[in-house]
Amino acid sequence: MSRVLAVLGPTASGKTEIAVGIAERVGGEVVSVDSMQVYRGLDIGAAKPTLSQRRGVAHHMIDVAAPEDEFSVAEFRRQGRAIIESSDVPLVIAGGSGLHFRALVDPMRFAPTDAAVRAELERLSLRELTAVLEEADPDARHHVDLANRRRVVRAVEILRLTGETPARRAGAAEARDFRRYVPEIGFTAIGVDPGALLDERVDARLDEMAASGLVSEVRALRRRLGRPARNAVGYREVLAFLDGETTEAEAFERAARSTRKLAKRQRTWFRRDPRIRWLRWRPGAAERVELALEALS
Repeated sequence: MSRVLAVLGPTASGKTEIAVGIAERVGGEVVSVDSMQVYRGLDIGAAKPTLSQRRGVAHHMIDVAAPEDEFSVAEFRRQGRAIIESSDVPLVIAGGSGLHFRALVDPMRFAPTDAAVRAELERLSLRELTAVLEEADPDARHHVDLANRRRVVRAVEILRLTGETPARRAGAAEARDFRRYVPEIGFTAIGVDPGALLDERVDARLDEMAASGLVSEVRALRRRLGRPARNAVGYREVLAFLDGETTEAEAFERAARSTRKLAKRQRTWFRRDPRIRWLRWRPGAAERVELALEALS
């Protein structure tokens, strides 16, 4: 297995450009850790690097699933690990999904899933789902965000299929290993975060997405989007516009707010990881690449 580097941080922080620059310098390839870039067709809204932005550097874990699929973290781990373990060139992991990153490098155990059970649970209200979960586990609120429907559905699905409550899963050996930040695959990681400039960068990215045709992209895909893609930041808001629920301007304003909330969650996730060395922000992309190479060396 070859050397593994990582460039991590919140959305719109310039990770891809740094990762490509590093890969060019070390003769390596990039492994994306992004929950939406795995889907074919989700190009503009997922900020998928174009061929020109990749500059001839091979990228993995991009365009590996159809937009109607539900590409699980377990499947991401299986495919991504196979790439890492078989590679004979340096790999640069890059992205903002902390869960997908840790799925690649850290111990994780994945509970089973069942499409029929999931479909049944999706028909229930959040209140009904929460009641089921709290009846089985009075401490569920300490382990599951009960305001997040997707996570509550998943927790009830796991309860139905395995009998495991959120509290029991949180106390399992695998969960303790996950909290210890001891990797199964060794890596060197840097973090990239523009700080107070992030909101401005988010707005600029959304302006670029609008100009590049995000609405047209979503319109063309809308009948093919599966549950994860339909709920992705940017796609969810544009779908509301196409359904007549908002104006286009309101849709992009909502997307900006959602993206900022996402960035905050990403920051919180990555800042907990003591293995990430955070770079001091520099406005020039070339300078950021040099700083990253110095830190990774």
